[in-house]
Amino acid sequence: MGLPLRMDNLHAPTVPAGPSSRPLTNGNAKHLSFAELQAKKEDLEAELKALSGVLDSHGVNMETSLTTPDGFPRADIDVAQIRTTRARIIHLKNDYKDLMNVIEKHLHEHFASLQDAESVTSTSTSRAELLGDSIPVTLEEPFAKVNSVVAESPAESAGLKPGDEIRNFGYVNKSNHDGLKRVAECVQGNEDHNILVKISRRTESNQRQELQLNLTPRRNWGGRGLLGCHILPL
Repeated sequence: MGLPLRMDNLHAPTVPAGPSSRPLTNGNAKHLSFAELQAKKEDLEAELKALSGVLDSHGVNMETSLTTPDGFPRADIDVAQIRTTRARIIHLKNDYKDLMNVIEKHLHEHFASLQDAESVTSTSTSRAELLGDSIPVTLEEPFAKVNSVVAESPAESAGLKPGDEIRNFGYVNKSNHDGLKRVAECVQGNEDHNILVKISRRTESNQRQELQLNLTPRRNWGGRGLLGCHILPL
């Protein structure tokens, strides 16, 4: 007869023997560029989705029992594969959480540097105006337009109005907005923090007015989302 099968740890996830197939996110992520961090995030999301598909193919999830009511391994599923898949999902979710913390810190530091640069530029411009110098201002090309603004929303509090064309949204501009995906990332990464938004607004006299607004994404303002406005790509 074979050795008796112990069932007490059947549901505990097991980690495959040997090193992981790819390096851990932890530790190295802090030294990566934002583009590299974003690539790692997308890789983790893709692998988690694939692993979730493995569980779905067996008709189970992270909590499904792997034993019969009388305590024996279920014969209708691959118990070993499910346990290994669950362990990998737990491992990747921990990596994903750490990576998102690094990305959030990266976004805050990047935004802080933009504010510092803006402060230096404003000071230099003011001094030039006092001296009577003329300094040409290079404006980014607009990449999005405000379609609507909800009353009493963070967007309205910042001064955004329908029709405003967005030249810069924090670190996001025409060259990197990626179909406005980077705008969403900037908003999520700066909840309760000011985002510098540069806009172009057409006045009643059909002139262009260039404005700089401080927009603070926040919850619990009484409506949906963190901004309370609808933005469309140009």
